[in-house]
Amino acid sequence: MKKRIKVYVAGPYSGDNVLSVLQNIGYGQKVCADLFKMGFAPFCPWHDKSFVMDNPDMLFDINDFYEYSIAWLKVSDIILVIDGWEDSKGTKAKIKLADELEIPVCYSIDELVKHCAYFNPGQGG
Repeated sequence: MKKRIKVYVAGPYSGDNVLSVLQNIGYGQKVCADLFKMGFAPFCPWHDKSFVMDNPDMLFDINDFYEYSIAWLKVSDIILVIDGWEDSKGTKAKIKLADELEIPVCYSIDELVKHCAYFNPGQGG
């Protein structure tokens, strides 16, 4: 069985209005699906919406989502930062933490593939 490289995908979630939030969720989920199809094991924080939307009778705390997300970041092999991150405080904090933990950070799928191929010959991402 091929070893899947664990990729934490970071990018904007929040937005100025509900449409921009939905666009951010859609874009993040598409990138994660693309990575999954390519053979990676992406962590997709945009799937958090399912906890809330599929369980309307449950109350969730934003800090719980932050803590569980950080737990996954800490065990990731690499971080992929997707477009639109420049105005995202959460993404900037995750980049800073990845740097502190010496987890490689990439800013495009091409960069991710090259980085992973270099460090994992034959795995190919």
